[in-house]
Formats: sequence, C-alpha cells, structure tokens
Amino acid sequence: MRVGIIGGGAAGLAAAYEFLCFGHEVTVFERAPFLGGQASTFEVGGTRLERGYHHLFTTDTDMIWLIHELGLGNLLAWIPSRAGLFHGGRIWDFTTPMDLIRFHGISLFDRLRLGLMGLYLQRVKDWRRFEGVTAADWLAKWAGRRAYQTVWEPLLRGKFGQRFDQVSMVWFWGKIALRFASRTKGMIREVLGYPMCSFGEIFDSLGRRIESMGGQVMTGAIVRKVIISEENRVVGLEVQLPGHEATVFPFDVVVSTVPSQIFPRLVPDLPQTYLEKLTGVEYLAAVLVILELDRQLTPMYWLNIADRDIPFVGVIEQTNFLTPDHYGGRHVVYLANYLEKEDPLYHMDHQQLLDVYRPHLQKLNPDFEDSWVLDTHYHREDSAQPVIRINYTDQIPSHRTPVRGLYLANTTQIYPEDRGTNYSVRIGRKVVHGILKDLGISVNSELPAPAIKGSITSSANWG
Repeated sequence: MRVGIIGGGAAGLAAAYEFLCFGHEVTVFERAPFLGGQASTFEVGGTRLERGYHHLFTTDTDMIWLIHELGLGNLLAWIPSRAGLFHGGRIWDFTTPMDLIRFHGISLFDRLRLGLMGLYLQRVKDWRRFEGVTAADWLAKWAGRRAYQTVWEPLLRGKFGQRFDQVSMVWFWGKIALRFASRTKGMIREVLGYPMCSFGEIFDSLGRRIESMGGQVMTGAIVRKVIISEENRVVGLEVQLPGHEATVFPFDVVVSTVPSQIFPRLVPDLPQTYLEKLTGVEYLAAVLVILELDRQLTPMYWLNIADRDIPFVGVIEQTNFLTPDHYGGRHVVYLANYLEKEDPLYHMDHQQLLDVYRPHLQKLNPDFEDSWVLDTHYHREDSAQPVIRINYTDQIPSHRTPVRGLYLANTTQIYPEDRGTNYSVRIGRKVVHGILKDLGISVNSELPAPAIKGSITSSANWG
C-alpha cells in the first residue's frame, strides 16, 4: 500500500514509521526545510535549542518509547525542576507543597483550600465529570474567589486571552494530573525529562530511520491539494518540490497532520458538517522571544506570570534546567506568550516585542541591564494551542474524513490530554492502527499505555 503523509512533525513521522513497520510504502512531505515541527531546533552556543521550550513528564510513555526505539535512551536525562509564580511584584517558589504554605498572596485559609483542591484533582480519575463546566467557574467555586482571581485567572488569561472563561475544566484537570504524576515515588519535587541531544535530533533520527527502511522524507515540499477521484476516494497529492513544477504523487492512503484550519484549503468541498468541526476549534499562536544572556535572570526553570501588567505569560529559563555549559556558557531564557491574531502583540516584529518586553525584565530581576543580552531570537507558531471548550468530545473532528482513504491527525484531536510531542507521537501511531483495521488488516503490536486512564486520544470519532 502506498501512503502519503502531509507534515514532518511528531505525528507525521510517527505515523510514517508505524506504516513502515507494517511493511507499507511511505512518503512524508514537510513544507519547512527541517523536520520536527514545533519541536524543531536552531543553534545556540554550538548546541541545538528548541524553537519552543520542551520537556518530558515521567508519564510521557510514547516519547520515552520512541527515544529508546531509536537507540538514544542513554541520552535521556531526568532532572528535578524548579517552578515559581510571579505575583505582587516578586517571585514565589511553587516547587513543593510547603511553598504554597509560604505564599502570602492569599490568606492561609485560601492557601489550605487551594492545596486541598490540588490533592482532590490529582485523585480524580474520571475526567468526564468536568466536561460540562469551565475552568473559570469550577475554580472560582472550589478554590475560592480570592485564590482564583489571584492565581488562576491571570494564568488562564495569559494562556487563552479573551477566551479564558470558555476553557473546559478538563484541560485544567489534565495539567494538574500530569504535574503530580511526574513527581517520582517518595519525592515531592517534580522530575522532568530532556534528551540531551535535543528534541530536534530525535525527529531527525526518526527521519533517517524512515529512509533507512525504504521510506522517503521530503523537506521544502509544499502540498498544494489532495487529489480525489470521482468515486470520492483519495488517489494522490499535488506537491511542489523545491526547484520543480507541481507534481502529482499517487497514493492509496493519505494522512494529513496539518492544523484543522489549513486542511480545508487542501481538500475543497468537504461536507458542511465535517467542515464545521474543523473550523469550530480556534487556535492561539505561540509567540516566543528567546534571550541569550551572560548571566542568570531568575532562579526558576518555569516561572508563571500572574501579574497581568507584564505583557508575557511565562518565563522558561532553560539553563536553570540544563546547565549553561550545555549552551557554550550562555544563559537561555524563553519569554512566552499565547496570542490571538487580533492582539497587537501578535503583529509586532522581533524588535518591537523586545522593546515592549525589556522594561519588565527588571521586575523579575532588579539588577537586569541591557548589557546582559548577548543575542535574541524570535519564533511564532500560529496553530500552537487549540482552545478546549466545554463538551469538547462532541467537537472533535473524526480521524476518518468524508473522503475514503483520507485521514486527519492533529492537535485538536488530542483529548483529554493537552498538545505535546508525546501525544502527537501517540496520535500518529494510533491513527495508523485505526487505518489498518479499516482496511481489514490485522494489527498485533501494542502501544505504550496512555498517561491518563480513560484517554480518548486518537480513538475518538472513528465513525
């Protein structure tokens, strides 16, 4: 069987590898000149750094499996992390339960209530009980209005902008469940994983493995449209390769991993019911300014910003996770934002954002000076974060599209987990198993267990 894969990110490459393991012919088309999608890298201090910050939880069984499958398991390091909250003009440590007791942004009663709420959420196994309620309503009720307004509302606003009060409690529950699950037995601190070769190298290695098995991986390849027969069956892809005229590649099956909002451009005249599900989920853009500094900015790896007068939502200091020696002695800091396209910050270029952000860095560290900055970088991913609303199960588009032989696998279909390399690998592999079963082909191999019991990731809406 000839299979075409649109997209050379985690999902597309995982799907290609899985098809090859079952003996099928595969070609991957990636628009960018590199593989890895949101986990791709560039060079800092002679080392590869992700364009967007990445790490692994201990529950990320699919990425852990893949890293070992590629023979790179010896490069996977597990490192204690340190998290904080910027509130009231200062940094509060939020690494251990005792740090919550020391947090004076809310009353002792509210702190205890907040802690009990976290303990309750980590013990809830059935996420479906939260499908009909927003995170804003549930948190305000059970954490208390003061705790919600001080801690959670600013973070929800920073993450989802004007959509903050529409986000499902399932999304928030998933975040809490994963964070607690990543604390190793007997430890109260979170432990996170990182492949010391970089995430980009993992997916480059996967690309090389695919080619060594007889598959093709084409970068800089722009898929113009999906070719459909009069019998409503996929028969190929029209692809623009670098330096060539558009060419039609014949395929029996096509898997697209592009965002839902782009998919209709490749497949015109989709039925209205399916189109509505594709366009019904909104994406927020991830906008990142990356600083190379000559010294440490804060002591935290992950710093959530609860003071909304600061125009970014997160500060991820990579070199408080890995040592600066890993990046040639440079300290690496991500200033992270999730923005709607209507937000003025979305339309600013690299220098304009730097000019807006710089005055606020002194709030994080009063000693900060412009002379600390050795270099800066800018990265934007337009389809980074789907907005997960209530009753999201009913909004997920089917993997099996209305066109026979054409399938969709993207981040809007990852649920109740949130987007990430782990779940993209899972969705890519599981879609392959679903396709083979559709074709009556026996599938005997097993996938790693899902991180969240009862997950419907990539198994929802196959009908």
